[in-house]
Amino acid sequence: MRTRILGKEHPDTLIGMCNLADTYRELGKWKEADKLEMKVLEMRARILGKEHPDTLRSMGNLAKTYRELGKWKEAEELGVQVLEKRTRILGEDHPSTLLSMANLACIYHLLQKVNEAEVLQKSVLNKQNKLLGYEHPYTLKTMTYLAETYCSLHKFTEAESIGIQVLEMQKKIIGEWHPDTLQSMNTLARTYSCLQKLKEARELEISTLYLRTEILGENHPRTLESMSNLSDTYLKERSWEEAVTLQEKAFQITCKFLEINIY
Repeated sequence: MRTRILGKEHPDTLIGMCNLADTYRELGKWKEADKLEMKVLEMRARILGKEHPDTLRSMGNLAKTYRELGKWKEAEELGVQVLEKRTRILGEDHPSTLLSMANLACIYHLLQKVNEAEVLQKSVLNKQNKLLGYEHPYTLKTMTYLAETYCSLHKFTEAESIGIQVLEMQKKIIGEWHPDTLQSMNTLARTYSCLQKLKEARELEISTLYLRTEILGENHPRTLESMSNLSDTYLKERSWEEAVTLQEKAFQITCKFLEINIY
């Protein structure tokens, strides 16, 4: 409707396309999000300029989608560009700049640059605590990312301490059903598993799987991630039957989603 009435390059049309891409990303439809975000970025860069805030926002969104698609080098290149431009234009303490730093740190983590990720996340967290407050959703999200990095660095005690703290605050502030809270539950469960606290890990993973299934559906990649994590814990507990049942279910859903005939 907006494209027909306003034209495909009207700012409101581009906002609508951007919103649709965000929805695709939330639904785990990352290829669809990628295709749409590339179109929006090309048009915004041409119409508004490469350093316009909306163009930089589109670059950041595309970097997040690349991250989910496993295009980590491409995500890093875009993330570095966005951070450099936002730092120069907005300043290093602007919330948008800090968000870019946090997103780039996540990409570093995926690229196994965990030491660089830790340094960047600590810097972001320190500034967010001062500028936004320790209970701000962005601050809490950075804490979750730092806990994940601590896990990768085998700093499990530090990861557990942060994980418990952030999960308690997120449940109180944004609610148990919020995607960020579910990610924190997932991270803390992984930490418990690494610490061999398998009962605590299993209980948290069962809750996370239930909530993700209810909110996202059983076909969503995040739900399948929870199935995989819970089955791994069952294996560690030598609960073979529960592990196999969950693995078979995840495999069948994946094959159906990818339209693979396994028979």
